Amino acid sequence: MKLNAYLHYGGNCAEAFRFYEANLGGKITMMLTFDQMPGDKSRIPPGTEKLVMHARITIAGTELMGSDDPNKYEPMRSAYLILHLDSDAEVERIYKLLSEGGEVVMPMTETFFATRFGMLRDRFGTSWMLIHQRPPQA
Repeated sequence: MKLNAYLHYGGNCAEAFRFYEANLGGKITMMLTFDQMPGDKSRIPPGTEKLVMHARITIAGTELMGSDDPNKYEPMRSAYLILHLDSDAEVERIYKLLSEGGEVVMPMTETFFATRFGMLRDRFGTSWMLIHQRPPQA
């Protein structure tokens, strides 16, 4: 069994996945626009030809999938992608990148469970929790 996440975007899926690839060490493994899909193209709504029908990216060993759905798109509200990072400096770096143009839900801070922890929604509408966990206590 395997669990993955599927993200909907309002027309900026390609931009989001390229940003994640460049800044989170991700690797886009597929990106198909509506006009690239096989079969009858007459059913493609006008103006959506260059939007992403299906994309896949691997980040930190996890595969995320996504597509554009401008008519039904809403930013993530109750679900978060959690990115575990190996150092405080890396958490701070990624937090700064992802929060730029986005919305901070919880400012970066120290908690009882993490040396650095923060929550945000990036400019693409994806919600993130970033964490550098405290070492286990002996």
